[in-house]
Amino acid sequence: ILIGNNIVNIVMASIATILFTKLIGNNGVTVSTIVITVIVLIFGEITPKSLAKEYSESFAMATIGLLKVFLVILTPFNFIFSLWKKLLEKLFKGDKSDIVTEEELMTIVDEAQSEGSIEEQDGELIRSVMEFNDTELSRILTPRVDIIAVEENDEIEELEKIFKEYEFSRIPVYRETIDTIIGVVHEKDFYSKLSNKYIKISDLMNDIPVFTESMKVYNAMRLLQKAKAHMAVVVDEFGGTVGIVTMEDILEELVGEIWDEHDDITQEFKKVGKNSYIISCNAVCEEMYELFGLDYDEDEGDYVTVSGWVLHHLKKIPCVGDSFEYKNLEVTVTKTDSRRVVEIKVDIKENEDKEKDFSE
Repeated sequence: ILIGNNIVNIVMASIATILFTKLIGNNGVTVSTIVITVIVLIFGEITPKSLAKEYSESFAMATIGLLKVFLVILTPFNFIFSLWKKLLEKLFKGDKSDIVTEEELMTIVDEAQSEGSIEEQDGELIRSVMEFNDTELSRILTPRVDIIAVEENDEIEELEKIFKEYEFSRIPVYRETIDTIIGVVHEKDFYSKLSNKYIKISDLMNDIPVFTESMKVYNAMRLLQKAKAHMAVVVDEFGGTVGIVTMEDILEELVGEIWDEHDDITQEFKKVGKNSYIISCNAVCEEMYELFGLDYDEDEGDYVTVSGWVLHHLKKIPCVGDSFEYKNLEVTVTKTDSRRVVEIKVDIKENEDKEKDFSE
């Protein structure tokens, strides 16, 4: 194609120059250049490429016969140029791999979505898959303070009470303190053996994998699959419990929130006014930045959730009514629980950057 394209352009330009020179004299070269440039751009570049892009399959089927003819005719030339290419590769040894970077792939997805080639939800799924291996467990885990667990020496009635109250399918089991989670009890195993009045919690326990908070989500998923487990305990550098992570938490990184019939559906970002939002402090800080159109800087502070972001700026244990300003945002603490912040209200200053609308 490249050989044929160049032959046609060169021959056409040469013939046109001779023709216009004979017709109008010395000015023929200038006129020929202008005319041929316009013709090549419109009929040789823009039109066929636009048609081929819009009707790629039908265009290819219509031209493949002619292309096969030229493949045969130009085979000797292709052979010569392939030898020339090999000589260049030996002279200029470079990276032979034609690698598409993650940023380029993201751009391709954005362009395909904007042109309507793929649906918005498909684009979001592709982006989630691409970011999947960059996400650490610290971003998706259930924090230590929210863990519902039992001690291995607790009475079996205590375990039954927790299963009925919280309707969880799995309950972690710890030894002495929550820092030493040693196993997990499945609801199915519990009820199948509940008739045995001498049963102990330790008799019902299954092993639980232990991960570090810096482990990538993809690696954690593979290890859970290999262990045939759905829950793991996440520990810090000192071996203390940071939280727990489940297979559902990992899958939600790909497809979004998964609600079942027993879940209390909550909104992490709720618009309550033209420029006001109520935000759950369990939300990921990066998602809040995206909501307000702010640039997220990971070096700004060592936190993942909105709760950590609030603590970073308040520099103290928050109380209801505490407030601070961040860029074009006015942040007010609206709900706390013991020693942590649960909910905040964010107001966008109208005289600053444009507000970014959020679809509820």
